[in-house]
Amino acid sequence: MGNFFTAQHVKNGCHAQFGALGLACLGWMLTGVALGLIQWRVWQVSDRAVITSGVAWVGLWRVCFASHTVVSEGFKVMYCRYIMLTDSFTPPEIAAGQVLMLLSLLVGVCGNASGVYSMRIVYFGIGKNSTVRRGFILTGVLCLLAAAISLVPLLWNLSAVVTNQTIEFPPEFKLPPAPESQHVGGGIGVGMAGSVLMIVSGIIFCTYRLPKRPLREQVHQENDTRGEDNPTFEFQEHL
Repeated sequence: MGNFFTAQHVKNGCHAQFGALGLACLGWMLTGVALGLIQWRVWQVSDRAVITSGVAWVGLWRVCFASHTVVSEGFKVMYCRYIMLTDSFTPPEIAAGQVLMLLSLLVGVCGNASGVYSMRIVYFGIGKNSTVRRGFILTGVLCLLAAAISLVPLLWNLSAVVTNQTIEFPPEFKLPPAPESQHVGGGIGVGMAGSVLMIVSGIIFCTYRLPKRPLREQVHQENDTRGEDNPTFEFQEHL
């Protein structure tokens, strides 16, 4: 009965970590969404001969704009070109984003897997309490690491937009040498939101402490121990 009560007590003390696991999963998904979005940088261009809308979207993997003049295969009014890691014109902040955002996803999925395994130990009682704590700390460290890795390209690209840095695209991209103006796109915002959720989740996991044993159980155990050490008890036991 004491072991069951202790396991139940540990389970009751893990509600925050259960919520943190949900935050970690949501943060990881937002990081994946940000990786695929093309709206990391939004370029405003004055020449609308080709870029009909006057807006071009620059992501980590593609550059796209609406056009009635040139259209990519499979689109009706959209022209897109891919940005490769090995292209000579690829700026370092975009190259870093392609590598580090993928790495962040890999570390994040490991953190979520560790969190699921740790919660399984808690709710099914298949391990020791010390194993739970180690699992939660590992989960928290992985979540914080994933957030730190994704923040590097996010902040780097944010800085590039704020300082109005341009990209020298080759002629087939049909973009001007520099935009008239540019602003931060939704891709960076989604990625930042994902990183914040991962940080919050990591902190909650890392700050987990094993719950103290209930006072009633401690007193009961102490009374049992004292009774077993009592010479009278031992004499009656031998009789």
